[in-house]
Amino acid sequence: MTDLTPPDSPQPTESNPEPRPNPARKKYVPAVSPALRKLLYFVLGMVALLGANSLYLSSITYLEWMSGAVYQNYFYQYMFLAHLVMGLVMLVPFFAFAIIHMLNTRQRKNRRAVNAGYALFIVSSLLLISGVLLLRVGGFDLKNPAARSTVYWLHVITPLVAVWLYWLHRLAGPPIKWRIGLTYLAIVGASVLLMVGFHSQDPRKWNVAGPAAGEKYFEPSLSKTSTGNFIPAKSMMMDEYCLRCHADVHAGWKDSVHHLSSFNNPAYLASVREARDVMMKRDNSVQGTRFCAGCHDPVPFFSGAFDDPKFDDVNHPTAHAGVTCTVCHAITHINSAKGNGDYTIEEPLHYPFAYSDNSILQWVNNQMVKAKPSFHKKTFLKDFHKTSEFCSTCHKVHLPFALNHYKKFLRGQNHYDSFLLSGVSGHGARSFYYPKTAQTNCNRCHMPLKESNDFGTQFFDGAKKLSVHDHLFPSANTGIAWLRDKPKIIEAHKNFLEGVMRVDIFGLKEGGTIDGQLHAPLRPEVPTLKPGATYLLDTVIRTLKMGHHFTQGTVDSNEIWLDVTVSQGNKTIGRSGAMSAENEVDPWSHFVNVFVLDAEGNRIDRRNAQDIVVPLYNHQIPPGAGQTVHYGLTIPPDETEPITVEVKLQYRKFDSTYMQFIAKNQRPGDKPLRGHVPGEKYKNNLPVMTLATDSITFPVEGGPSINEQPVPDFPVWQRWNDYGIGAFLKGKAELRQAAEAFAEVEKLNRYDGPLNLARVLFREGRLDEAVAAVTRAAEYTDPAAPPWTMAWLSGMINSQQGRLEEAEQNFRSVLEDVTPEMQERKFDFSADYVVINLLGQTLFDRAKQQRGEKRKTERTAFLETAVNTFHKTLAIDAENVTAHYNLALLYQELGDDVKANEHQRLHEIYRPDDNARGKAIRLAREKYPAANHASEAVVIYSLQRPGAPGLSEKVQTTSIEQPKTSGN
Repeated sequence: MTDLTPPDSPQPTESNPEPRPNPARKKYVPAVSPALRKLLYFVLGMVALLGANSLYLSSITYLEWMSGAVYQNYFYQYMFLAHLVMGLVMLVPFFAFAIIHMLNTRQRKNRRAVNAGYALFIVSSLLLISGVLLLRVGGFDLKNPAARSTVYWLHVITPLVAVWLYWLHRLAGPPIKWRIGLTYLAIVGASVLLMVGFHSQDPRKWNVAGPAAGEKYFEPSLSKTSTGNFIPAKSMMMDEYCLRCHADVHAGWKDSVHHLSSFNNPAYLASVREARDVMMKRDNSVQGTRFCAGCHDPVPFFSGAFDDPKFDDVNHPTAHAGVTCTVCHAITHINSAKGNGDYTIEEPLHYPFAYSDNSILQWVNNQMVKAKPSFHKKTFLKDFHKTSEFCSTCHKVHLPFALNHYKKFLRGQNHYDSFLLSGVSGHGARSFYYPKTAQTNCNRCHMPLKESNDFGTQFFDGAKKLSVHDHLFPSANTGIAWLRDKPKIIEAHKNFLEGVMRVDIFGLKEGGTIDGQLHAPLRPEVPTLKPGATYLLDTVIRTLKMGHHFTQGTVDSNEIWLDVTVSQGNKTIGRSGAMSAENEVDPWSHFVNVFVLDAEGNRIDRRNAQDIVVPLYNHQIPPGAGQTVHYGLTIPPDETEPITVEVKLQYRKFDSTYMQFIAKNQRPGDKPLRGHVPGEKYKNNLPVMTLATDSITFPVEGGPSINEQPVPDFPVWQRWNDYGIGAFLKGKAELRQAAEAFAEVEKLNRYDGPLNLARVLFREGRLDEAVAAVTRAAEYTDPAAPPWTMAWLSGMINSQQGRLEEAEQNFRSVLEDVTPEMQERKFDFSADYVVINLLGQTLFDRAKQQRGEKRKTERTAFLETAVNTFHKTLAIDAENVTAHYNLALLYQELGDDVKANEHQRLHEIYRPDDNARGKAIRLAREKYPAANHASEAVVIYSLQRPGAPGLSEKVQTTSIEQPKTSGN
């Protein structure tokens, strides 16, 4: 065997054994290979850019949070878009690098560095994933506000944690090049400071009033644009843009009367066409109808198309826009609570690519909005959108001289003040009833919550499900829904009106006069009727869930009436409120409406606002109040069968006269009017809703007895109270009946009895008795009388008794007291300008008591305090006649003739024109006998009027004369 040991090799010995062969070493794998290093540099470069970008974005956010101003502009939006793009671009390279790097280093002995790396990977993954979630793409659309907030703050905090972990991780590697990092921070910091400095010099202006220079384009509407210039129509017609994220909201709005407010509404179209024709003939211009356009036609109005006398109200692209999503949400300022569209609107700023026709860019725009909706929300949702003042801009109206060439000011519909001065709002201190909690704005009723999947859903008012406010604005306009053949919308309005009103067949009076012996309340016992006898049937209508007068809005064309049927066996022996074969309501019915006249006493029957002068009568019912209606009935002398009375409160939008006007004014090219046959008289088939019903059966002497009648499901004291309120609101004609009713309420142990009796006694001038009634009301504790109403009424009585110091204290108590109960129930009576005026008048009277030179200082102090008080009224109701009248007198006393003359001038503008009133009413009484009858102080509607539709022909009809009342 050949010896292969080298000759010079040492031989193995006991002390120097033969060496063992070395095991094979593992191949060294670098943590970052040359190829992976390129990927690392790319990731680090993206991190550097994102870091600079994030520092800029967060600085603007912090600046906005500190100042309350908005500094986002188009540069900011593009920087935000860059943030999104870079974050998405970084996803794949980061995870690719991180996974490869972790695989390469998983066996390293420096476990501290490895664990820091793992933690860095987890935190960085959370950062990137939270960013993707905030993009809200597809199924990752975080609608839950708590989840969105959690993810947002995770995205904000994780970068800081990641920087710390990266520092720990790098401590095990090559030395950190601090110079590069510090240089980067210095450059980025200086750049961001410079950009923030530029932003802070140009904050986004929000909620600014429009300049006076632009008013000439929009008068007599009070609406303005923020620049005084027109707004492009396309920027106000972006409803499809809104649809992408707000499908449920858009669906409600599309069927709302807000959307159908303009030339796309056949009722409005007919009326505004007539108004434009009248203006053109009278003024050689249609500019007077701008009065309508600020609320009804904002898109053609603010884009400048409306002023064209030849404006194509059928085919022009803006004619059917209505109140668009953008119009309502682009309003930036409520200029006042005068109404007539007194708001400022501007062309809204959008995220990039909002107007692009490119679908990809549109998608990018949508994702930017979803990812950072704060600017979008700030642009389109303001705090005032939640207020009744916002609604007042269009739901409070006065008719200007430019429209009617009659007066500079004539009050029209007014939902706002009706709501403001009600108990429902928690601002009216003189209401008969109060809710457990005030409804502080209109939206709580007319924008009810509905479960939704929309982008903007929230957990409102502690709700357990995500919801949005219903933009159908349910109310009562079933007419437009019927004309559009939308049965589901009709049903929605019907559901909204359920429980809003109540009808009560309350009492029966012998002899057929209001002074007859009263049997009340009817049920469970009912009196036995005598054949051949005449009775008066007293019915009460009551507003329940109503925050303003019933009815409001188009009160001249709304058709609300009591439909009364009296049957005996198979015969109808009494009828009021029936329809003719042409579906026209008997004009001798009791209507809950306003019968409005022009200067010549003609009824305003076609929404011809340009002709309005005065109402012949006003049968509106205040919120939380009642209205009594009297019906005369003679029992057939030869019949003994029981008699059943059924009463229905019926509602139809619109009446037949108005519908015939709409049909008659259809033009070639108009959308066909449902139910209209050209050349034929229009038959009004609009739906009739029954808002409330009641029925009762009376036995007749000599006939069979009847079972006990079911009792109405509300307290007896309330039935008496409602009856008394209805009598009281008629003025002086039925005060005795009101007093008797309130006395019954007191017997039933309710404070409402003596408190409301005090109102009656005060009106009759029986002041000492009124004091006694208020004193009795104050003794109640379960429940206690409302202290604000007690204070108001006490102030009224003290003022009349000359106890002015006590009266001042009473009125101040109403306006200034804040109790835990009031806070819990959201009551604030400081806005009750009727009480403010009473305080001002009391202060004025106190000033008059300070006579002589020695009291000149005290006199002046009272006068100046009274001036300040009346100005508080004008801050709420700028057209208040009482305030202007008293200010004219006060400034005269103070020697300021300029201000005295100014308020005298304003008083002349706002006060009613009694001369025109007298002429118009006199002529109307001759032209409209049924309306003349309904306008009397005491009205008895005959249930057996000769020729009344629905009355059996065999029934002997009896004409009941108007009663002669005694003691009133």
